Amino acid sequence: MVSIGLWLVGARGSVATTAIAGLLALRDRIVQPEGCVSALPQFEGSGLPTWDEIRVGGHDIAETALDKRAELLTDSGVIPHRVLDAVRSGLSEVDGDIRGGYHPATHSGSQADAARRLADDIGEFSSRHGLDRVVVVNVSSTEPVFPSLPEHRTLEALEAAMAVPGRTVLPPSSVAAYAAIRAGCPFVDFTPSTGIRLPALTELARRQAIPYAGSDGKTGETLVRSTLAPMFAARALSVRSWSGTNLLGGGDGLTLADAEHAGSKLASKGRGLATLLGSEVTAPLHIDNVPDLGEQKIAWDHVSFSGFLGVRMSVQFTWSGYDSALAAPLVLDLARFTSAAHAAGKAGPLGALGFFFKDPVGTDEHRLAEQFAALVSWAGEL
Repeated sequence: MVSIGLWLVGARGSVATTAIAGLLALRDRIVQPEGCVSALPQFEGSGLPTWDEIRVGGHDIAETALDKRAELLTDSGVIPHRVLDAVRSGLSEVDGDIRGGYHPATHSGSQADAARRLADDIGEFSSRHGLDRVVVVNVSSTEPVFPSLPEHRTLEALEAAMAVPGRTVLPPSSVAAYAAIRAGCPFVDFTPSTGIRLPALTELARRQAIPYAGSDGKTGETLVRSTLAPMFAARALSVRSWSGTNLLGGGDGLTLADAEHAGSKLASKGRGLATLLGSEVTAPLHIDNVPDLGEQKIAWDHVSFSGFLGVRMSVQFTWSGYDSALAAPLVLDLARFTSAAHAAGKAGPLGALGFFFKDPVGTDEHRLAEQFAALVSWAGEL
């Protein structure tokens, strides 16, 4: 039987824990694959690995055991009690395959040493379980925008700089991407962090014939925008402004309360909207930390537009949901699609997976319907 690995960077976070619990529940047939795009009839003949064929491991700097993390998510309403009861032992088993992650503040050697250790962890996981391939998915916390350095431009310069002890050349997300590629694994960035989006790293992926995808999972507000915005263009209605406010608690709320961390998220959301509308538009967007919300996220948008005779009108919508429950099935989808792409010999940016992202690599298409059509067509060729 074919067996693949899903290696999660940030394996003990909310999204990862929900994805792992969901995968275990799908294996035991105690839940249906609601929210899993890859389970739709359109992809039945695409050669995707089954739920039973996916084994999970990962890296994290956090030390809270998966079952304890899942308990917190159950208390928050993300994981049903019956699911936690059924998968608790499985969570403990997966926790045994989670290794300590990389953090520049606690690492004393060079980044080359750190990347080598991360790659060795992935390789050991693959060998120990006899896996055919491993897909690495970054679901760690959003990083601050990282400055572009001369070392990012060529692979040789990057690797020379990474070998200098104590020097921080890459953000953690890019160290993870480098390690994944060196381990021969496809890399998927579900965050807006830098990740693989550096010339030297995309060059390394090209040389190694490794596929990659990203960036920044499209789960809530942007999902609605990518459906709604094309409507205005198709009906020749002029959008004058599009304002948004995001209220969230939990770890994401705390992280994105920091303006430096929020910068990459705001930029990712803004680029997609301008592309969808075909022109720049006044689009103020705010992200506010509301601890009382816990794992829940609320987004409110106000769209001002004009129609025939210049008449001014507006649309407002509110999106309320649990981001981890929205993101987790997409992580499983991406593991399945990316694994199948790797098996089929695909390399470089997987633009057809742009359907899953706010700021997709390998494509300029942001309209949801067109993205889905491209995904179906691409998957049919695997």
